[in-house]
Amino acid sequence: MKKIYIVSICLALLMSILAFSGCGFQDEEAEGDNIVYVYNWGDYIDPDTLEQFEEETGIHVVMDEFDTNESMYPLVAAGAVRYDVICPSDYMIQKMIKHDLLQPLDFSRLPNARQYVGQVFYKQSETFDPGNIYSVPYCWGTVGILYNRTMVDDPVDSWDILWNEKYKNEILMQDSPRDAYMVALKRLGYSLNTTNPDEMRQARDMLIAQKPLVQAYGIDDVKDKLVSGEAAMGVIFSGEALRMMLENEDLAYVVPKEGTNLWIDSWVIPKNAAHVENAHTFIDFMSRPDVALKNFEYLTYSTPNTAVPEMEEDEDYKDNPVVFPPPEVYEGQETYQDLGEDGDKMYNEGWIQVKVY
Repeated sequence: MKKIYIVSICLALLMSILAFSGCGFQDEEAEGDNIVYVYNWGDYIDPDTLEQFEEETGIHVVMDEFDTNESMYPLVAAGAVRYDVICPSDYMIQKMIKHDLLQPLDFSRLPNARQYVGQVFYKQSETFDPGNIYSVPYCWGTVGILYNRTMVDDPVDSWDILWNEKYKNEILMQDSPRDAYMVALKRLGYSLNTTNPDEMRQARDMLIAQKPLVQAYGIDDVKDKLVSGEAAMGVIFSGEALRMMLENEDLAYVVPKEGTNLWIDSWVIPKNAAHVENAHTFIDFMSRPDVALKNFEYLTYSTPNTAVPEMEEDEDYKDNPVVFPPPEVYEGQETYQDLGEDGDKMYNEGWIQVKVY
């Protein structure tokens, strides 16, 4: 009862803060119909495309930002904020579907999404959105190893190298339970979505054994250290890898042969959206090839839009295998699944054991 009481107080405070912050939910009658409320990751869209959308459609965009799926979810689940479009990640979309927070999309209103978003990404999306009912892919990528070719003289094609004592204190890992466990689980040949206690113990012990070799666990500092040459290799996301490679030409990116996580962030419409037609117009606009190209060049995260690779003229991006890899790199890779409270607890507790060991 004490836990429920604390959660209730926190939720009430949160809703009060939102009411006074102007965050997303306002008097829709006062705002009129020519508006769309969008909840997106921070700095995850080219601002020019928003201006272009408003000029072409006459629909004003109100953009709020979140930094994690986990901080976004409670606001939407509480129903206090009536967003029209949200951009969650794969496993969180699965969770939102499970809890009846999303409404089916009307693909007759989404001709660009139907024509230009690649079927391979819709197929991959079925792992978290069966039947492709609720989501349209926006960005995607892989998790791999970024390494400095002047500091690493062994082949880099396997997660094994992250356990090579030769590179002690030159290895960087993500400070994230799912991403760290993913590396160990794939190295062991297991699913990155496993909740098998024995497989989890093996992965935990493997990460503990690796710990003396790791220079640091981090997020943003992993990028900084690799670009500056303070470490020889690290686990990184493909979109970030491209930007880092442009800053340091000695860096190279590899998706290990054992497999990895293929992540997909997609547009969805919440069940309580007030401007559903405008939401469809927004999603389809973002699926248009010229707009998808602008967003790709702004973000450098891979786009599922099949027209973009042929339209790209920048030599740093065109035919770049990091962001435009051949299908064998990403087909068949696993996306993260919603593991429920018990599964999340298992990963979080296991990660704490790794960190404090």
